[in-house]
Amino acid sequence: MEKQMKSATTFRAGVEACLPTVLGYLGIGIAAGVVGKSVGLSIFAILMMSVFIYAGSAQFIICGMIAIQAPVASIVFTAFLVNLRHFLMSMSVAPHFKQANLLESIGIGTLLTDESYGVLATELTKKSKVTVPWMNGLNIMAYSTWIIATVLGGLLGEYIPSPESFGLDFALIGMFIGLFVLQVDLPMRKRTRQTIIVLASVCVSLYLMMALLSPEISVLIATLLGCLVGVVTNHDN
Repeated sequence: MEKQMKSATTFRAGVEACLPTVLGYLGIGIAAGVVGKSVGLSIFAILMMSVFIYAGSAQFIICGMIAIQAPVASIVFTAFLVNLRHFLMSMSVAPHFKQANLLESIGIGTLLTDESYGVLATELTKKSKVTVPWMNGLNIMAYSTWIIATVLGGLLGEYIPSPESFGLDFALIGMFIGLFVLQVDLPMRKRTRQTIIVLASVCVSLYLMMALLSPEISVLIATLLGCLVGVVTNHDN
């Protein structure tokens, strides 16, 4: 038990915790770079997008909207909606880092992704003690891998004119499935009631939204509502 408590306290331990997802980051990042190159982005533009946006789902959507020559305002608004879930994720993470100062909290929130959140959630289900250095190791390793992978994908993109033919558009979905499987064992049994409530809220809101809005926006709203319900009903922490 003591070893388990120490496993999530150092920067190096955070880096090691990220290693199982590195291959996933490489796959998704290369796919994002290839897709970016296929819609006409330069290597520098792909690099800057990864550095400042750093969101796989948003970057894929941005590339798709660039391909159909969507207005800049609609691209910005859509990316904002897609990334709004990070606000809820940061809220759920904050209680575990009460010892962090303002700059440390900003650093954790800025680099928090779906994947790093998934790794953190897995550690918390093990009742491990997490610290700021550990979270920084996890986030920085993921951030560095993502940037390298997208630039590499951009370089390879010149030789892959059709990313869909290699299934690269499925990379992001594949990683989400992997993260779900890692968390489904213990939490699903201990939090059956909460899981049912969250799933019901997502299904009902998606059904209602589909009658009023487009499928894409409906999915985004239903996802955000599910995240909000999950945070509100989480009484374990």
